[in-house]
Amino acid sequence: MIFLEVLTEGSSDVPAVKEILTRRFNLKENEHFRIHPHRGKGKLPSNPLSRPHPSRRGLLDQLPAKLRGYSYLPADYCVVVLVDSDSEDCKELKKSLVEVYKQLDKRPKCILFRIAVEETESWFLADADAIQAAYQRAKVTKIAGLAPDSIIGAWEKLAEVLGRRPQECDGGDKLEWASTIAPHLDLEQPKSPSLNAFVTGVKRLISARGV
Repeated sequence: MIFLEVLTEGSSDVPAVKEILTRRFNLKENEHFRIHPHRGKGKLPSNPLSRPHPSRRGLLDQLPAKLRGYSYLPADYCVVVLVDSDSEDCKELKKSLVEVYKQLDKRPKCILFRIAVEETESWFLADADAIQAAYQRAKVTKIAGLAPDSIIGAWEKLAEVLGRRPQECDGGDKLEWASTIAPHLDLEQPKSPSLNAFVTGVKRLISARGV
């Protein structure tokens, strides 16, 4: 039976990930998966074998140490790492993650790296129907014709669609939007390519190990 340890950048990523795992795959939290949000993205350390600085709590800051810590996990466990690309090239970012994983002296047997392009709010922007279902007054015409996973400042654009001024929004707003929109996302045919890649990757893990 598979168990997923999912690492995300922050709490605003949790609602979408939980929705995917529960609604799309019928997994149960704490029985089939746990989600571990961090304090932002951070930066991969130059030496992946070094102890992370205690003040650096971002996902990438902590990632090598956490992967070493997960080396004890049995074969039916898998670590899933979800990182925002922000302005980075997603292929280069994934390559750097894989390289760090390979450099570790101890590491989990099963790993899945996935990149949200540009950030998880891009998953929502690609699904105007989900936004409209969650917020009836949303101005989805602002994203009409927008290519999925466009690099446009996704959370700021989502704020505008919801009639909010980005400079007046914070992490609490992003968490609220995610919690409200995620239940309406189309997870059978995801409109965001990076969301589809995440769903497909999890599906492959479950197919290989079962639930």
